[in-house]
Amino acid sequence: MLVDSSDCPGFSAAMEVLAKPWTGLLIRALGAGPLRFKELGQHVGPIGDRMLSLRLRELEGHGLVHREVFPGPPVRVEYALTDLGRGFGEVAKAVSQWGHALLGARTKEKLAPAAPASAPAPRGRPPRRPRLRGAPTGQ
Repeated sequence: MLVDSSDCPGFSAAMEVLAKPWTGLLIRALGAGPLRFKELGQHVGPIGDRMLSLRLRELEGHGLVHREVFPGPPVRVEYALTDLGRGFGEVAKAVSQWGHALLGARTKEKLAPAAPASAPAPRGRPPRRPRLRGAPTGQ
C-alpha cells in the first residue's frame, strides 16, 4: 500500500527533515544549548565534517538552527536552535520513550524460549541416487 503524503502534510514535512541520518541527533544535541562545530561532532558520534556541515546547512535552511559568527581572532561559530527547532524537544522525548519500549520488546524476544526448530529444507540440487552395478546407464 502506497502512503499518500497529502493525507498528513505536517507529518510528511517533519519526516522529510528527521529521516535524514544524524538530523535528530544534531537537533537533540543542540537542545542543551549552543555548540561549536567540533563540539557538535563530538556529541553525536562518528560523523564526518562534510556530513555535519551539510546537515547543519539543511537545518539552517529549514529554520531550525541559527548560525552565529563571533568576530576576532580566532573567528568563532556557534550553532543554536531557533524557537522552531526547540519545538523538537517534546518530539524527542516521545521518540525516546517509544525507543525504550522497542528495546524492551526486543529484549523480551531474546529471552523467550525458542520454538523447536524443524529440519532445514535442502538447498541446491537434490542428492544423487547411487547407481546399481550392472544397471543400464540410460543411454
